Amino acid sequence: MKKILGLGNALVDALIQIDNNNIFKELSLCKEGMTLIKESTHKKIANRLKSLSFKRSNGGSASNALSCIAALGGDASFVGRIGADENGAFYEAESKQRGVKFIPLRDPSLPTGVANTFISDGGLRTFATYLGAAALLEAKHLDAAMPQDVDYVFIEGYLVQNHELIERAVELSHQRGAKVCLDLASWNIVESEHAFFERLLPNIDIVFANEDEARAMTGRIGEEAARLLAQTCQIAIVKCGPRGAVAVEGDQCVSAPATPVAQVLDTTGAGDFFAGGFLHRHALGGSLKDCLCEGAACAGEVIQVIGTQLPDTTWQRLRAESAARCSTH
Repeated sequence: MKKILGLGNALVDALIQIDNNNIFKELSLCKEGMTLIKESTHKKIANRLKSLSFKRSNGGSASNALSCIAALGGDASFVGRIGADENGAFYEAESKQRGVKFIPLRDPSLPTGVANTFISDGGLRTFATYLGAAALLEAKHLDAAMPQDVDYVFIEGYLVQNHELIERAVELSHQRGAKVCLDLASWNIVESEHAFFERLLPNIDIVFANEDEARAMTGRIGEEAARLLAQTCQIAIVKCGPRGAVAVEGDQCVSAPATPVAQVLDTTGAGDFFAGGFLHRHALGGSLKDCLCEGAACAGEVIQVIGTQLPDTTWQRLRAESAARCSTH
Protein backbone atom coordinates (compact mmCIF):
# COMPACT_ATOMS: atom_id res chain seq x y z
CA MET A 1 0.00 0.00 0.00
CA LYS A 2 1.37 3.41 -0.96
CA LYS A 3 2.00 5.83 1.89
CA ILE A 4 0.61 9.37 1.96
CA LEU A 5 2.02 12.04 4.26
CA GLY A 6 0.32 15.33 5.08
CA LEU A 7 2.17 18.47 6.05
CA GLY A 8 0.28 21.45 7.40
CA ASN A 9 -1.12 23.43 10.28
CA ALA A 10 -2.29 21.21 13.12
CA LEU A 11 -5.39 23.08 14.21
CA VAL A 12 -8.47 22.45 16.30
CA ASP A 13 -11.60 23.66 14.52
CA ALA A 14 -14.12 25.69 16.52
CA LEU A 15 -17.24 25.47 14.34
CA ILE A 16 -19.66 28.36 14.96
CA GLN A 17 -23.01 28.74 13.21
CA ILE A 18 -24.11 32.37 12.77
CA ASP A 19 -27.32 33.98 11.49
CA ASN A 20 -25.92 37.39 10.45
CA ASN A 21 -22.70 38.93 9.14
CA ASN A 22 -22.11 41.52 11.86
CA ILE A 23 -19.26 39.57 13.42
CA PHE A 24 -17.21 39.82 10.20
CA LYS A 25 -17.23 43.60 10.38
CA GLU A 26 -16.64 43.58 14.12
CA LEU A 27 -13.54 41.40 13.78
CA SER A 28 -12.37 42.80 10.40
CA LEU A 29 -12.62 39.37 8.77
CA CYS A 30 -12.60 38.64 5.03
CA LYS A 31 -16.01 37.02 4.45
CA GLU A 32 -15.71 33.53 2.90
CA GLY A 33 -11.92 33.81 3.08
CA MET A 34 -9.24 32.96 5.62
CA THR A 35 -7.80 35.63 7.91
CA LEU A 36 -4.82 35.00 10.17
CA ILE A 37 -5.53 36.61 13.53
CA LYS A 38 -3.39 37.66 16.47
CA GLU A 39 -3.69 36.20 19.94
CA SER A 40 -5.67 39.26 21.13
CA THR A 41 -8.36 38.67 18.48
CA HIS A 42 -8.37 34.95 19.23
CA LYS A 43 -9.05 35.71 22.90
CA LYS A 44 -11.83 38.10 21.87
CA ILE A 45 -13.44 35.33 19.80
CA ALA A 46 -12.97 32.83 22.63
CA ASN A 47 -14.90 35.16 24.93
CA ARG A 48 -17.68 35.46 22.34
CA LEU A 49 -17.86 31.67 22.05
CA LYS A 50 -18.94 31.45 25.67
CA SER A 51 -22.33 32.79 24.58
CA LEU A 52 -22.50 30.88 21.27
CA SER A 53 -23.05 27.24 20.39
CA PHE A 54 -19.98 25.68 18.82
CA LYS A 55 -18.49 22.28 18.05
CA ARG A 56 -14.85 21.23 18.31
CA SER A 57 -12.99 18.84 15.99
CA ASN A 58 -9.59 18.32 14.42
CA GLY A 59 -8.94 20.72 11.57
CA GLY A 60 -6.38 22.04 9.18
CA SER A 61 -6.54 21.44 5.45
CA ALA A 62 -3.93 18.69 5.11
CA SER A 63 -5.06 17.06 8.36
CA ASN A 64 -8.63 16.80 7.06
CA ALA A 65 -7.44 15.28 3.78
CA LEU A 66 -5.33 12.68 5.58
CA SER A 67 -8.23 11.81 7.91
CA CYS A 68 -10.31 11.11 4.83
CA ILE A 69 -7.58 8.92 3.32
CA ALA A 70 -7.25 6.93 6.55
CA ALA A 71 -11.03 6.43 6.80
CA LEU A 72 -11.06 5.08 3.23
CA GLY A 73 -8.47 2.50 4.26
CA GLY A 74 -5.32 4.27 3.10
CA ASP A 75 -1.97 4.60 4.84
CA ALA A 76 -2.05 8.16 6.18
CA SER A 77 0.36 10.10 8.37
CA PHE A 78 0.65 13.76 9.27
CA VAL A 79 3.35 16.12 10.54
CA GLY A 80 2.23 19.16 12.52
CA ARG A 81 3.18 21.34 15.50
CA ILE A 82 0.95 21.56 18.57
CA GLY A 83 1.14 23.11 22.02
CA ALA A 84 1.49 21.29 25.33
CA ASP A 85 -2.12 22.00 26.25
CA GLU A 86 -5.60 20.50 26.34
CA ASN A 87 -6.30 21.29 22.69
CA GLY A 88 -3.04 19.56 21.75
CA ALA A 89 -4.04 16.45 23.71
CA PHE A 90 -7.46 16.58 22.01
CA TYR A 91 -5.79 16.82 18.58
CA GLU A 92 -3.54 13.81 19.23
CA ALA A 93 -6.38 11.68 20.57
CA GLU A 94 -8.69 12.48 17.67
CA SER A 95 -5.93 11.81 15.12
CA LYS A 96 -5.45 8.35 16.62
CA GLN A 97 -9.21 7.74 16.62
CA ARG A 98 -9.36 8.69 12.93
CA GLY A 99 -6.57 6.28 12.03
CA VAL A 100 -3.99 8.93 11.14
CA LYS A 101 -0.41 8.36 12.28
CA PHE A 102 0.29 11.77 13.80
CA ILE A 103 3.95 12.81 14.02
CA PRO A 104 3.73 15.58 16.63
CA LEU A 105 6.18 18.40 17.10
CA ARG A 106 5.34 19.87 20.50
CA ASP A 107 6.02 23.43 21.57
CA PRO A 108 5.58 24.44 25.22
CA SER A 109 5.67 28.18 24.54
CA LEU A 110 2.44 28.63 22.54
CA PRO A 111 -1.02 27.08 22.63
CA THR A 112 -2.30 24.72 19.93
CA GLY A 113 -3.70 26.63 16.96
CA VAL A 114 -7.43 27.13 16.50
CA ALA A 115 -9.37 27.69 13.28
CA ASN A 116 -12.48 29.64 14.28
CA THR A 117 -14.87 28.68 11.50
CA PHE A 118 -17.99 30.83 11.10
CA ILE A 119 -20.70 28.99 9.17
CA SER A 120 -23.33 31.20 7.53
CA ASP A 121 -26.34 30.52 5.28
CA GLY A 122 -25.77 27.79 2.72
CA GLY A 123 -22.88 26.32 4.72
CA LEU A 124 -20.45 29.03 3.58
CA ARG A 125 -17.37 29.39 5.76
CA THR A 126 -15.26 32.27 6.99
CA PHE A 127 -12.06 31.42 8.85
CA ALA A 128 -10.38 33.41 11.60
CA THR A 129 -7.30 31.33 12.25
CA TYR A 130 -4.96 31.67 15.20
CA LEU A 131 -1.95 29.54 14.29
CA GLY A 132 -0.41 29.40 17.75
CA ALA A 133 2.19 26.62 17.90
CA ALA A 134 1.49 25.68 14.27
CA ALA A 135 3.24 28.89 13.18
CA LEU A 136 6.47 27.57 14.70
CA LEU A 137 6.70 24.65 12.26
CA GLU A 138 9.98 25.38 10.46
CA ALA A 139 12.05 23.96 7.63
CA LYS A 140 14.69 22.69 10.08
CA HIS A 141 12.12 20.35 11.69
CA LEU A 142 11.34 18.46 8.49
CA ASP A 143 14.53 16.43 7.99
CA ALA A 144 13.87 14.36 11.12
CA ALA A 145 10.06 14.51 11.07
CA MET A 146 9.36 13.42 7.48
CA PRO A 147 9.54 9.63 7.05
CA GLN A 148 11.94 8.28 4.44
CA ASP A 149 9.40 5.76 3.16
CA VAL A 150 6.65 7.88 1.61
CA ASP A 151 5.01 7.92 -1.83
CA TYR A 152 2.92 11.12 -1.72
CA VAL A 153 3.37 14.32 0.28
CA PHE A 154 0.30 16.55 0.48
CA ILE A 155 1.17 20.15 1.42
CA GLU A 156 -1.48 22.68 2.31
CA GLY A 157 -1.14 26.11 0.76
CA TYR A 158 -1.85 27.74 4.12
CA LEU A 159 1.82 27.11 4.93
CA VAL A 160 2.71 29.75 2.37
CA GLN A 161 3.48 32.22 5.16
CA ASN A 162 6.79 30.32 5.42
CA HIS A 163 8.41 30.07 1.98
CA GLU A 164 11.49 28.28 3.29
CA LEU A 165 9.31 25.60 4.92
CA ILE A 166 7.40 24.78 1.73
CA GLU A 167 10.52 24.82 -0.42
CA ARG A 168 12.29 22.43 1.98
CA ALA A 169 9.24 20.15 2.07
CA VAL A 170 9.25 19.98 -1.73
CA GLU A 171 12.99 19.30 -1.80
CA LEU A 172 12.79 16.49 0.78
CA SER A 173 9.76 14.96 -0.96
CA HIS A 174 11.64 14.76 -4.24
CA GLN A 175 14.66 13.27 -2.46
CA ARG A 176 12.36 10.54 -1.15
CA GLY A 177 10.90 9.92 -4.60
CA ALA A 178 7.47 11.09 -3.50
CA LYS A 179 4.87 12.89 -5.58
CA VAL A 180 4.32 16.42 -4.28
CA CYS A 181 0.69 17.51 -3.99
CA LEU A 182 -0.41 21.07 -3.17
CA ASP A 183 -3.75 22.64 -2.34
CA LEU A 184 -3.90 26.37 -3.10
CA ALA A 185 -5.70 27.03 0.19
CA SER A 186 -7.67 30.28 -0.29
CA TRP A 187 -8.16 32.88 -3.03
CA ASN A 188 -6.93 35.77 -0.88
CA ILE A 189 -3.74 33.86 -0.06
CA VAL A 190 -3.19 33.11 -3.76
CA GLU A 191 -3.60 36.80 -4.57
CA SER A 192 -1.13 37.94 -1.93
CA GLU A 193 1.41 35.18 -2.69
CA HIS A 194 0.92 34.95 -6.45
CA ALA A 195 4.61 35.37 -7.34
CA PHE A 196 5.66 32.65 -4.88
CA PHE A 197 3.06 30.20 -6.20
CA GLU A 198 4.28 30.89 -9.74
CA ARG A 199 7.79 29.87 -8.69
CA LEU A 200 6.53 26.87 -6.74
CA LEU A 201 4.11 25.22 -9.18
CA PRO A 202 6.73 23.86 -11.62
CA ASN A 203 7.96 21.70 -8.71
CA ILE A 204 4.50 20.30 -7.93
CA ASP A 205 3.12 17.02 -9.31
CA ILE A 206 -0.57 17.42 -8.38
CA VAL A 207 -2.25 20.77 -7.66
CA PHE A 208 -5.78 21.29 -6.32
CA ALA A 209 -7.71 24.57 -6.61
CA ASN A 210 -11.31 25.68 -6.32
CA GLU A 211 -12.62 28.15 -8.87
CA ASP A 212 -11.89 31.24 -6.78
CA GLU A 213 -8.31 30.08 -6.22
CA ALA A 214 -7.94 29.09 -9.88
CA ARG A 215 -9.19 32.52 -10.98
CA ALA A 216 -6.77 34.25 -8.60
CA MET A 217 -3.92 32.15 -10.00
CA THR A 218 -4.72 32.11 -13.72
CA GLY A 219 -7.48 34.65 -14.38
CA ARG A 220 -9.63 31.77 -15.68
CA ILE A 221 -12.04 29.19 -14.23
CA GLY A 222 -13.01 25.58 -14.92
CA GLU A 223 -11.30 23.72 -17.75
CA GLU A 224 -9.43 26.79 -18.98
CA ALA A 225 -7.86 27.27 -15.57
CA ALA A 226 -7.00 23.57 -15.25
CA ARG A 227 -5.27 23.58 -18.64
CA LEU A 228 -3.22 26.64 -17.69
CA LEU A 229 -2.21 25.14 -14.34
CA ALA A 230 -1.31 21.83 -16.01
CA GLN A 231 1.25 23.62 -18.16
CA THR A 232 3.49 23.84 -15.10
CA CYS A 233 2.61 20.70 -13.10
CA GLN A 234 1.79 17.06 -13.89
CA ILE A 235 -1.89 17.06 -12.89
CA ALA A 236 -4.17 20.05 -12.23
CA ILE A 237 -7.58 19.72 -10.63
CA VAL A 238 -10.11 22.55 -10.45
CA LYS A 239 -13.10 22.01 -8.17
CA CYS A 240 -16.21 23.76 -9.47
CA GLY A 241 -18.60 23.31 -6.54
CA PRO A 242 -22.04 22.02 -7.60
CA ARG A 243 -20.80 21.76 -11.21
CA GLY A 244 -18.31 19.06 -10.30
CA ALA A 245 -14.59 19.08 -11.04
CA VAL A 246 -12.18 18.92 -13.95
CA ALA A 247 -8.67 17.44 -14.14
CA VAL A 248 -5.98 17.88 -16.77
CA GLU A 249 -2.91 15.69 -17.23
CA GLY A 250 -0.92 16.35 -20.38
CA ASP A 251 -3.36 16.21 -23.30
CA GLN A 252 -5.98 14.41 -21.22
CA CYS A 253 -8.88 16.43 -19.81
CA VAL A 254 -11.66 14.73 -17.83
CA SER A 255 -14.53 15.94 -15.68
CA ALA A 256 -16.90 14.46 -13.13
CA PRO A 257 -20.18 15.74 -11.71
CA ALA A 258 -20.66 16.74 -8.11
CA THR A 259 -22.45 14.26 -5.87
CA PRO A 260 -26.12 15.31 -5.55
CA VAL A 261 -27.03 16.19 -1.96
CA ALA A 262 -30.32 16.97 -0.25
CA GLN A 263 -28.97 19.88 1.81
CA VAL A 264 -25.63 21.61 2.26
CA LEU A 265 -25.08 22.18 5.99
CA ASP A 266 -21.41 23.13 6.13
CA THR A 267 -18.75 23.27 3.40
CA THR A 268 -15.91 22.94 5.95
CA GLY A 269 -13.51 20.30 4.69
CA ALA A 270 -15.19 19.85 1.30
CA GLY A 271 -12.06 20.63 -0.69
CA ASP A 272 -9.91 18.70 1.78
CA PHE A 273 -12.08 15.59 1.51
CA PHE A 274 -12.10 15.94 -2.26
CA ALA A 275 -8.29 15.91 -2.23
CA GLY A 276 -8.30 12.97 0.18
CA GLY A 277 -10.61 10.90 -2.01
CA PHE A 278 -8.68 11.82 -5.16
CA LEU A 279 -5.28 10.92 -3.67
CA HIS A 280 -6.55 7.67 -2.14
CA ARG A 281 -7.77 6.52 -5.53
CA HIS A 282 -4.66 7.82 -7.34
CA ALA A 283 -2.41 5.88 -4.94
CA LEU A 284 -4.31 2.73 -5.94
CA GLY A 285 -3.62 3.39 -9.62
CA GLY A 286 -7.07 4.73 -10.46
CA SER A 287 -7.88 6.62 -13.64
CA LEU A 288 -8.29 10.38 -13.54
CA LYS A 289 -12.05 9.92 -13.89
CA ASP A 290 -12.19 7.50 -10.95
CA CYS A 291 -10.01 9.83 -8.87
CA LEU A 292 -12.41 12.71 -9.52
CA CYS A 293 -15.44 10.54 -8.72
CA GLU A 294 -13.95 9.37 -5.41
CA GLY A 295 -13.07 12.95 -4.50
CA ALA A 296 -16.58 14.13 -5.35
CA ALA A 297 -18.16 11.32 -3.33
CA CYS A 298 -16.17 12.22 -0.20
CA ALA A 299 -16.81 15.96 -0.60
CA GLY A 300 -20.52 15.31 -1.15
CA GLU A 301 -20.78 13.51 2.18
CA VAL A 302 -18.86 15.98 4.35
CA ILE A 303 -20.95 18.99 3.26
CA GLN A 304 -24.04 17.28 4.69
CA VAL A 305 -22.73 17.37 8.27
CA ILE A 306 -21.44 20.09 10.61
CA GLY A 307 -17.68 19.65 10.85
CA THR A 308 -15.66 16.86 9.28
CA GLN A 309 -16.73 13.75 11.21
CA LEU A 310 -18.81 11.32 9.18
CA PRO A 311 -20.79 8.41 10.67
CA ASP A 312 -19.19 4.96 10.46
CA THR A 313 -22.02 3.81 8.20
CA THR A 314 -21.13 6.53 5.69
CA TRP A 315 -17.47 5.49 5.64
CA GLN A 316 -18.48 1.85 5.19
CA ARG A 317 -20.50 2.83 2.13
CA LEU A 318 -17.70 5.03 0.74
CA ARG A 319 -15.19 2.19 1.20
CA ALA A 320 -17.53 -0.21 -0.57
CA GLU A 321 -17.96 2.24 -3.47
CA SER A 322 -14.19 2.68 -3.62
CA ALA A 323 -13.64 -1.09 -3.75
CA ALA A 324 -16.22 -1.32 -6.54
CA ARG A 325 -14.29 1.25 -8.59
CA CYS A 326 -11.14 -0.80 -8.07
CA SER A 327 -12.80 -4.04 -9.19
CA THR A 328 -13.98 -2.54 -12.48
CA HIS A 329 -10.39 -2.00 -13.69
